[in-house]
Amino acid sequence: MIGDNDQPLVLIVDDDEAMRRSMAFLFSSIGLETNIFASAAELLQALPEPEHCRPGALVLDVRMPGMSGLELQRHLRDRDCPLPILIVTGHGDVPMAVEALKAGAFDFIEKPFKEQLLLDAVAAAIRLSRENLLRGARRRSVEERLARLGRRERDVLDGILAGKPNKVTAYELDLSIKTIEAYRASVMTKMEAGSLAELALMVSSVIDG
Repeated sequence: MIGDNDQPLVLIVDDDEAMRRSMAFLFSSIGLETNIFASAAELLQALPEPEHCRPGALVLDVRMPGMSGLELQRHLRDRDCPLPILIVTGHGDVPMAVEALKAGAFDFIEKPFKEQLLLDAVAAAIRLSRENLLRGARRRSVEERLARLGRRERDVLDGILAGKPNKVTAYELDLSIKTIEAYRASVMTKMEAGSLAELALMVSSVIDG
């Protein structure tokens, strides 16, 4: 099961059966669970939506039938996959490494590799994935709270974020100051914000990505 679990999972995509089983055995030797795939298509069919991904890492070969590892990397980036990607290949060169890293790869490792080097890289990737998943969960939580606001509450929120006094917002919306104060209190409650600073921080985290 790829999703809905907090235990780390390493996903290996390599068309060389011996290599993917060898890497799976290596990771299992330190207690890491793995799923192995012979192609990008197999992985994409099994990969859940970002919010349901487990912490872990993706280990991709480059040269594979169909979609290559670098093409898969770009596809996963566009899909907002929260799992760090390690490119592990026996056909690497400097331009390829630069392309992979520019596209957001966490690491680029050439075969044959030292086992400890790969293990250390995956461990670091798993730590990063936990941060990515936590950041994504917080973002979705804020988005859900924002969705609960009514139109006038959003107008008042915009005024708060712009630093406008209640009387200015009241004038602009043609409402009484008491009504603005009531909307303002409702915004703070629905957003579960303890202060204006906290409110601004959580909203900016969604706006700024």
